[in-house]
This record gives sequence, C-alpha cells and structure tokens, in this order.
Amino acid sequence: MMKNQTTFSDVEYQNRKHTTPREAFLDAMNKIIPWDRWIAMIAPYYPSGKRGRPTRGIETMLRMYLLQIWFNLSDVGVEDAIYDSYCMRKFMGLDFMTESVPDATTLLKFRHLLEEHDIGKIIFDDIKKALDDAGLIMHGGTIVDATLIAAPSSTKDAKGERDPEMHQTKKGNQWYFGMKVHIGVDAGTGCVHIVTATAANVHDVEEAIKLVREDDDVLYGDSGYLGIAQRIAESDNEQLKSMALRIAKRPSSLKTTDVFKGFNWDKFIEHQKSSIRCKVEHAFLIVKRDFGYRKVAYKGLKKNLNRFHMLFACANLLMLIRGGRTEQFCNA
Repeated sequence: MMKNQTTFSDVEYQNRKHTTPREAFLDAMNKIIPWDRWIAMIAPYYPSGKRGRPTRGIETMLRMYLLQIWFNLSDVGVEDAIYDSYCMRKFMGLDFMTESVPDATTLLKFRHLLEEHDIGKIIFDDIKKALDDAGLIMHGGTIVDATLIAAPSSTKDAKGERDPEMHQTKKGNQWYFGMKVHIGVDAGTGCVHIVTATAANVHDVEEAIKLVREDDDVLYGDSGYLGIAQRIAESDNEQLKSMALRIAKRPSSLKTTDVFKGFNWDKFIEHQKSSIRCKVEHAFLIVKRDFGYRKVAYKGLKKNLNRFHMLFACANLLMLIRGGRTEQFCNA
C-alpha cells in the first residue's frame, strides 16, 4: 500500500478553492482500480532485487506507468511531470523528503516486463471479468469497429526501412501509414470486451469474426462490414451463421427522389441501428482524445497492443466513473 503520511505541502494544497480536472480524474481512478489484484498479477514476473540495484515497489512503478499512458508521456516526460505536478506526486504516494521519482530507465525496464509477459491483456481480462461479476456488462450483442493509428513514416532504423509490421492504406482520398486497432464492444453497456491489432492494410471484415463472443446473437457494424455475411457463410462456425447482422447501409443507398413525399423507412431503420452502434465510438474517443493516443508510441504490433489493452481497460473504468457506477463496481 502507498504511504498516507501528511506533509507540509499536503496541508498547504488542501487549502485551495478549486479541484483541477486532472486531480479529479486521478482521485477517481485511484479509487476504482483494484490495486491489490493488479499488483498480484505482476508479482510473479517482477525481479526480486537480490542482484543489481534495489528494485522499486511494484505499485510505485505501476502507478508511474499508468500516468505515462493516461497522459501520453515519454519515459523522461512522465518523470519530469511527477516532479512538476503535485496531484501526480500525490497519486504516486511519494514523499520527496525520503524518496525520489523512479528514473526513466527504471520505467523503461518495467514497461518491457509488462510487454514481455502480456500483462496488459491479463489486466484487461481481469477488468472484463470484474464487470461481468458486478453485473455491469451484458451479453447477446456485440458492436465491432476499427480505427487507424498513424505511425512515423520516416526511415529511422539501421537499414533505412520503415517499421515492417506497419503498412499503408487508403481511406477516402488520403493515404495512411500505421496500424489498426479492432475492438468488440458490448451492445448493451458500451464496455470493450476484446481488442486486437493488425497492420493498417488488413480489412476490417477479416478481424470482425475474432471480435464476437460465444453467446452473441446480434452483430452491429458500420458499412465497412457489409462483406461480413459472405465471410460468415464460408466459415464452419454454426454460432456465427445463426447471428443476426445489423450492418449499416451506405448513405448513398438511402437517397430518395425529390418528388417522394412518403416516410423513408430505410433511413429510419438505419438511424435505429446507429443509435446502438454509436456506443463503440465512446471507447475510441476516450483513448484518442482523453488519453491522447493518436499515434503509435513503439515499433511493432505487440508493444502497441499491450498498451491498447491497458488503455481500453482504463477506458472501461472511466466509463463506469462517468456513469456513476464506481461504488457498484468496487463492492461487487
């Protein structure tokens, strides 16, 4: 557990008249995260410290890593930010009179440990199970979607080549270089239940089947998934073949002539589909706007997928906070 000793700076800071959005966010996340479970998941892989310099506590490093991904900071940047920001230091539970912020190299090694052992997915699955146990996630329907994440197109390696796991694709009239993140979202609650990553040139339909749960009866998707019916028909999965598909039509197919005065039922049905399908955008909004992750931070799909598992696990928690369900989640 982190230290709760009050310092002079704590007393001074408590007299302020305004709580910043950053502090409110950190306090809410500190309350809802199951720290003991997450620490126990990392502990089997964490070095004992019997060799080399003494290790910092798992909770200290985990908190520092979370600050890094929440505010999209580099290893050096998050170290400096903790020194500069009182609310970050408070979240870390550090007393500068007795200890310092872990340096960037220590954080780098901790991040590599998480990536090597797929701790991000383990934590993501833990949050999904906790949501299920608390009755905060429904079953029966999944919304699928994907988003492009840009990667640096400059040649920076020794061979003068771009990241071989990233590729380019065309969307509209513009070319993009990078990767795609595919997610499956619970149609009832909007919580993310599965995350995958591919190169940018992989079609959305190819990953859609991997985003469906065994007990799903309905699949929602935008017009980019119109070809999924044929893909499902070619598969041997009987459960997929029995699913109802609620795939959006292209807007061009909903047009009517100027002389038509009746009610456009096709447009109305598409609006009903969109009212459910829009839930998938909330998770992307949190990751790309609130957490600022619009461009890849690392080379290769595995490292970035580990980060996306952590980001979407935290996005699920943030949606619970905004929905006023923190207490229900923590008391389950």
